[in-house]
Amino acid sequence: MRITMRNFSLLLLAVGLSASSFATDTIMTAKPAVPPTLHKQTICPVMGKAIDSTVYTDIQGQRVYFCCAGCEKKLKADPDKYFKQAAAEGVLFQNIQKTCPISGETLEDRTVFSDYEGRRVYFCCGKCKDKFAANPQEYLKKMDIPVKDEKAATEMHGEEGHH
Repeated sequence: MRITMRNFSLLLLAVGLSASSFATDTIMTAKPAVPPTLHKQTICPVMGKAIDSTVYTDIQGQRVYFCCAGCEKKLKADPDKYFKQAAAEGVLFQNIQKTCPISGETLEDRTVFSDYEGRRVYFCCGKCKDKFAANPQEYLKKMDIPVKDEKAATEMHGEEGHH
């Protein structure tokens, strides 16, 4: 078998392109995305202006400050949009939770938590954290429903024990 100069050149070109493609793939997948450093809220999530600490709303266990009263309606109309945007910017809103969103128990210590799309959510235990991770939207919505009595809390959080 005789290798001509043309065939040899084509072989080198093919090997070179394959190696180049492999190297590019390796470089692109080697760098994991670095999450932004978390910081307290200083700007309005709706208008992007400095916050006024007297203008806020409590939603999904978080206290969200605004630049003016007109921004609250926009946030409440589509909270996920603004929470996701804040998470991408590394904003950590002030958490105002008093109880675990799963069990309804009073939060004694705040060592078990999850950062979910701009919200820091605290739990009474790891089992509740895992349950939240399986369906976060269900529990975020329930966090805005005021619990008036023990019967309502049982209906909201379920009767099963978690400890």
